[in-house]
Amino acid sequence: MIALHGLGDSVAGYRWLPQVLELPWMNYLLVNAPDPYYGGFSWFDFAGDFGPGVTRSRTLLFELLDAQRANGFPTEKTTLFGFSQGCVMTIDVGMRYTHRFAGLIGISGAVCEPEKLVNELSPLAKQQRLLVTHGTEDTMIPLAHTAPQIEVLKSTGLQLEWHVLAKDHTIAGEEEIAVIRKFVEAGYETRA
Repeated sequence: MIALHGLGDSVAGYRWLPQVLELPWMNYLLVNAPDPYYGGFSWFDFAGDFGPGVTRSRTLLFELLDAQRANGFPTEKTTLFGFSQGCVMTIDVGMRYTHRFAGLIGISGAVCEPEKLVNELSPLAKQQRLLVTHGTEDTMIPLAHTAPQIEVLKSTGLQLEWHVLAKDHTIAGEEEIAVIRKFVEAGYETRA
């Protein structure tokens, strides 16, 4: 599992993930975003046009995924996980990358330019498994912002599992962890 943090966070913010997911067979790669941001890191400038920063970070993540493949970690056995800005990057990268993932997980995020993304889907995009969760009480990225973007993606026939939970901009404890764990396990059962 490659984990992408949210705005202002770092790999330190996800060191709890392996223990909580309780998947002892899983290897984890926690990745810092490229830009310093108030003691943490950022994948793109959220204050202006997201596009250039998302494109630049996509290129960096493609390079990372290619390097992982070269080092014996096939994409087909890799789950890409992202929270908030990391969710934006997970969806953007996962739907454009030319190799199939075991799964894509986006938590409490959004879709950068969904109409453009739909026109630039990789040939494998409809084979990708995508889990997206969001909170009804999210004050950072309101559900009303993300839900229509998800509908744009779903309308293309993507394998998109969408869960709306009673939560703020966070991972909602065992309820949400159980959804994530089940999704991850299913991806490895069907693609092992």
